[in-house]
Amino acid sequence: MKKLMIALGAFFCALPLFAQPILTKDNIEQVLKAMTLEEKATLCVGGARAAVVNGVTSGQAVGPVQGAAGNTRSIARFGIPTTYLADGPAGLRINPTRQGTTETFYCTGFPIGTLLASSWDVDLVEKVTTAVDVLLAPGVNLHRNPLNGRTFEYFSEDPVLSGNMAAAYIKGVQPNNVGTSIKHYAANNQETNRNEDDAIISARALRELYLKNFEIAIKKAKPWTVMSSYNKLDGKYTQQSEDLLTKVLRNDWGYEGIVMTDWGSKAATADATAAGNDLMEPGNETEIQRIVDAVKNGTLSEADLDRNVRNMLNYIVKTPAFRKYNYSNKPDLKAHAKVARDAAAEAIVLLRNEQNTLPLKGGENVALYGIGALEFVAGGTGSGNVNKAYVVNMKEGLENAGFRVDQSLINYYQAYIDFQNATRQLTATNNRGFGGFGGSVLANIEVPAAAVTAEAGRNDVAVIVITRNAGEGADRKVPDDFNLSQNEQELINNVSTAFHKAGKKVIVVLNVGGVVETNSWKYLVDAIILPWSPGQEGANAVGDIIAGKVNPSGKLPMTFPMSYFDHPSSMNFPYDYVRGNQGNNRNPVKDVDYTNYEEGIWVGYRYFEKADRAVSYPFGFGLSYTTFSYSKPTVKATADGFIATVTVTNTGKVAGKEAVELYVSAPAGGMVKPEKELKAFAKTGMLQPGQSQVLTFTVSNYELASFNQDVNRWEAAPGTYTVKFGASSANIPASATYKLGKQQTWNVSDAFLNVAIKDMTF
Repeated sequence: MKKLMIALGAFFCALPLFAQPILTKDNIEQVLKAMTLEEKATLCVGGARAAVVNGVTSGQAVGPVQGAAGNTRSIARFGIPTTYLADGPAGLRINPTRQGTTETFYCTGFPIGTLLASSWDVDLVEKVTTAVDVLLAPGVNLHRNPLNGRTFEYFSEDPVLSGNMAAAYIKGVQPNNVGTSIKHYAANNQETNRNEDDAIISARALRELYLKNFEIAIKKAKPWTVMSSYNKLDGKYTQQSEDLLTKVLRNDWGYEGIVMTDWGSKAATADATAAGNDLMEPGNETEIQRIVDAVKNGTLSEADLDRNVRNMLNYIVKTPAFRKYNYSNKPDLKAHAKVARDAAAEAIVLLRNEQNTLPLKGGENVALYGIGALEFVAGGTGSGNVNKAYVVNMKEGLENAGFRVDQSLINYYQAYIDFQNATRQLTATNNRGFGGFGGSVLANIEVPAAAVTAEAGRNDVAVIVITRNAGEGADRKVPDDFNLSQNEQELINNVSTAFHKAGKKVIVVLNVGGVVETNSWKYLVDAIILPWSPGQEGANAVGDIIAGKVNPSGKLPMTFPMSYFDHPSSMNFPYDYVRGNQGNNRNPVKDVDYTNYEEGIWVGYRYFEKADRAVSYPFGFGLSYTTFSYSKPTVKATADGFIATVTVTNTGKVAGKEAVELYVSAPAGGMVKPEKELKAFAKTGMLQPGQSQVLTFTVSNYELASFNQDVNRWEAAPGTYTVKFGASSANIPASATYKLGKQQTWNVSDAFLNVAIKDMTF
């Protein structure tokens, strides 16, 4: 018997060592059970080699996606591959040059998020967003304040527009079996001290604004991943907040994907793991050891770690890397450029068009002013930058549209640019701290008034390009950024005076990444075109608008105030921050180490309408070369809300599209509510003169609800709701009513119960 046992022992010891399971989508629990503690920790920590400069991480991941922002680690004995994560959201950001080849590999620079939102067209956004395993996009944070450096990446000041645009973005990407990472969850609304700033927000404002956009996108589109932000939220780092990552995200919203950190390495890795952060990026060995040690000493439950590993395995089996997808190095850049151009043209906003200045007849001689004539800004800096093969500048865009550009002005600007390029050094100071991620634009140079007079004599029309750039690592400033510089003000004044004296028109093109002040100078010019930062083909799209080849149909996704300090958030934003003035635990600095969101829910048009404060351009505003009427508004109750319809008719002389915004005003009584809130939107197809289309909107009772933080639940009050069909928040051509018979409520998890801040009141 003893000999038999020895023989059997020898037999079993001789079994192949690779008998452990190889990962499939059907054996995740088996693989999880077979993993060692060290392997579990390894899978939850990224493996990218990344350089961090001025708080900005430049991805240097190796493998088939060189220049990817990060990756996950492989575990060969289970057949678990490395997966790759690459930056977005205006296109793939990877290295254009690679080891072992002299070829250059470019990607397409698409319009920024703010411009996509200006289209008010979810179908368009889906078409634009169609390699890597996960694209680190879309960015969804609200436009709380105009000076946020990364506002260009984000969609809107309104969570319904923002959330639905994000859902469309995700739906465009993920059917290609490539994941997305909705970010930055949550309240990442300033770049100043973004790693440590504590965003202190009431539960109501948090639920109704800063989480609602994420909620909409996650429920509608199910992104593969969510990226937790750097900052604190109500006293706790978001990536270590069980309230945020488990109670709200998973319990309230039913999210099933993975959560990864933004790129950094905070000390409390075990706390982040316990809170529900599945993946630490970009990852280092210290984080692996922290997880292992925490499980061994009992400060981290292995059950919590297993939960995260299970999420990671479910993610991995969906990726192109797991499917051994053969990555292409030859994207159809020509076709993608056309998509970028068409999308930009569809979303460009026409802010002013006095006496039908636009479109021009075609073939005019154009005096083109501004550095943006040659240094057109396609997109913002930082992780939102794209390595593009080219950027069409405004001179080329106008010439491609059939106009003749005054070469003497171009020579003047080119000489200035050449001189500056020969002398300037792109330091962290003048490059806003973005390293190799793309720099700031040159300031506009003075054009002598006598020269402007001469140019007015030999040209038919003036086009002035105002450029701005912004991005990761720093917030914008009020002087010479939100406000125009003295040179820019003088240029607009001198050009307008000279050209108007000669009986000729002046057009301004706002090639900007965020809101700028317009009220002090807009009446001096005849037309204003807002293409934002419209991607590499954006100047061609502007040319198409000016020439009338495209009828503009974009509308503002945020309010343009009369002045910066009209925004109530401006008094709680680091608008005058000087680098290096952070405080410490004993003496924290307001708006740098902590930011009180004292404006509460009163952000954007919600505030301006409630306070009855004038604006330069209202939320949702945008002109067209034709006109539209709204008629036959209807609202029909359903079992869970209502369906609304309106007939839109093109009453003008040229074909065009119209975006309709559905606002709802709540019945009086109970909680203080905004005058109206956006609940849905839709855009017509191309309507010929005289043609009509019926647009349909579906709104649930839950979407009508406000968050009552005193009882921790959503409440839809009983009474009569006014349903408003708007051409903008300030222009409501049609309305109808919906009656809710009794109050409806929705309970949520016990997250964020102890926040002391109170919203401003009216």
